[in-house]
Amino acid sequence: MTSTFFDRAQLAEVIRTCRQSASLSEAGRNPSAQSRNRRKSTNDADRLRKYLAKFGIDWDQVNSA
Repeated sequence: MTSTFFDRAQLAEVIRTCRQSASLSEAGRNPSAQSRNRRKSTNDADRLRKYLAKFGIDWDQVNSA
């Protein structure tokens, strides 16, 4: 996957949010708080897990650093 400057900036912000959160669910609610009311499914933890996986990262890696 080729990442752009935007992708890297967004990923950095998501990782920062993850490190400040107590759980995957809490971290998932923060970046998508504005859009979650429009979604049929609000499984924020799963959405965040899939987003991190796109970059080969998982929750344990983010929180063990």
